[in-house]
Amino acid sequence: MPRSTITWQIPPSEGFYTSELPTMQAQPIRTFLPTGYEPNYPYPLVVLFHGHGGSDEQVLRLAPRISRRNYICISLRGPLPAGQNDDGTPSYSWGNEGETDAFAEEYMLRAVEQTRRSYHVHSERIYLAGVGEGAALAYRLALNMPEKVAGIISLNGSMPRPNQGPLFRFPDVRQLRVFVGHGASNAVIPLDSARRDFRTLYGAGVEVQFQSYPTGNQLHPHMFRDINRWIMRNVESEMAEFEDPDDYADEEATV
Repeated sequence: MPRSTITWQIPPSEGFYTSELPTMQAQPIRTFLPTGYEPNYPYPLVVLFHGHGGSDEQVLRLAPRISRRNYICISLRGPLPAGQNDDGTPSYSWGNEGETDAFAEEYMLRAVEQTRRSYHVHSERIYLAGVGEGAALAYRLALNMPEKVAGIISLNGSMPRPNQGPLFRFPDVRQLRVFVGHGASNAVIPLDSARRDFRTLYGAGVEVQFQSYPTGNQLHPHMFRDINRWIMRNVESEMAEFEDPDDYADEEATV
């Protein structure tokens, strides 16, 4: 498994970091590093996509609420301006379906590549997570290239359904895992829409978990707890079935 080529004399501390992709109009990459970052451990990577009117900075604040220890998280910024928030900060959008998907795909792939050059990320534990509009984008990207990601996390979002062509490549998407968290009284995207997504994915043979929460279009605190448990169950099951214990010999020897 590929490892980071960076050798840290002093490991970076927990917190928020910002970098740019100079080859893509200086698009930002915001990073959250977990507490006690261990360069020898291959971390899962969670890529966060904000909703309409959100921002990369705003959505990354969710990272420590999921876990301060278990993951590296990065957030990306929608390319379309969406005005200003009440506090005067700028907001952004990912646009309508298909409008910016090619840009978002390249942005995401290059951001993951740059993150893996800097930190130790497990190449087969990359999760795309989105809120609202960002969840729809996470679905589109992951279903278009299921071989490059481990799973999808949809929070108060919905899976897009194209007017033409198949929804996804059935044999390929069966390797994905999906977590769907939705507000039971969501008036923007009704709960029935999320349930329909669950039935579609389950019928396609995808390993999918669905959970509703006593809220509307807001994020419920238990969503973050359940995301953490869901990813860690995935990691534990993968380690039990596929990992070679020698892959972790270096970490055990340093304890």
